[in-house]
Amino acid sequence: MPDDSQTPSPRLAAPPIPQWTPAPRELDDLDLLVKQAFSPPLTGFVDPTTVGAGSETGASSITLVVSAETAELATGTGQLDLIDPEGAPLARLTLTGTWPADGGRVGLTGPIASLGDNEFGPFRRLYLSPSEVHAEHPAESLVAIAVRRPLSSSDIARINESVGERGKTALLLVCVGYGMAQGVSAPALVRATKTAAGHLERPALVVAAAVAGRGDEAANRWLLSSVGRAFASETVLLDTASSDSESQPAGLPDDVAAIVAVDRPPRDRQGVVFFFTGLSGSGKSTLARALMDHILEQGDRTVTSLDGDVVRHHLSKGLGFSREDRETNILRIGYVAAEISRHGGVAICSPIAPFEATRAEVRRMVEQAGGGFVLIHVATPLAECERRDRKGLYAKARAGLIPDFTGISSPYEEPTDAVKVDTTDRDIAQCLDEILDALITEGWLRS
Repeated sequence: MPDDSQTPSPRLAAPPIPQWTPAPRELDDLDLLVKQAFSPPLTGFVDPTTVGAGSETGASSITLVVSAETAELATGTGQLDLIDPEGAPLARLTLTGTWPADGGRVGLTGPIASLGDNEFGPFRRLYLSPSEVHAEHPAESLVAIAVRRPLSSSDIARINESVGERGKTALLLVCVGYGMAQGVSAPALVRATKTAAGHLERPALVVAAAVAGRGDEAANRWLLSSVGRAFASETVLLDTASSDSESQPAGLPDDVAAIVAVDRPPRDRQGVVFFFTGLSGSGKSTLARALMDHILEQGDRTVTSLDGDVVRHHLSKGLGFSREDRETNILRIGYVAAEISRHGGVAICSPIAPFEATRAEVRRMVEQAGGGFVLIHVATPLAECERRDRKGLYAKARAGLIPDFTGISSPYEEPTDAVKVDTTDRDIAQCLDEILDALITEGWLRS
């Protein structure tokens, strides 16, 4: 008989490296990491609880957060492949640590190595790394100008002064990462910057950088400075626009202003989402249909209705009514509505949408797409909604036949940033007039 001690053990196959698609901001950070576009250098994602204080606090935002399940898989293999939304590999993270993130998720830390280039997206040819720029233009010959908004005539004069005194070349670093461009879309910001470069006294370089906004000006300025230092020996940070994303500095050159006008038309010609929210039976679907009819009668806008019941029959068929499935349904509505607004259309949505966080996420998607977002709260009280109860849903919920029913066994978080209307003892025409007055006053519709 063979000696078992001499029989080789079967070799177990290594578990596959798990994959994860980062969020938009994280994808932008990954692009900068792969291009080695931070100074001081960063080699990978960090643990925000261990990054130094002071001027380096912006580095604490270069983080990657994944699901608990993905974190467990990555811990088992020691690696995680980061892919784009279409599944193309971008980079591999070698796991060195984890940290607890919000919502039961897990932050991962460790260096990254490139697996492939992101080849798609507008102006991708301008997404250069510092080393690619330095192959023809040494850092000492450049002054980096961090561009977050269309350049005004006074900006152009300041840039001329900055590079003229130093005898250097202006590198217009167009910050097109998620949420960083101000007042225009990221592609329009590149177009506006290329046009503004023609007004400079000396030839300039235009480079796109995936610097994503943090929602915190101190962190934003750290990022802008860090990336600028990676490209040039000096960095100039221009004043930002006001908190109103539609505002622009005065004195745009005419050709730059024309680009802005096309990208951000007046509100009554801009893509917009009218998002009705309220309890079941509040009248939101009826009012949404009435608003749609009014806009179609005017005849100057394209309108799409995304009614809750209709969407569930088509876009969200197969979803149940758990909180997770209900929120997924609303996010699907938000995604489609955002795409409609991106192309200048009007989307009218009427889900219950009981949770503030989900409504805020829909607003974020729409505004990121360049559309306007108007939240309309049909604030008919629960007692009146229950009295109407045309579908018998409240009675079933009271009897325990429908779990997680909004207003009965699941909460409704009332919005504080909405046009508000109560349909109790009022006809639809009165309520619609009230909504139209608000939309016309705010410039979203013509009178």
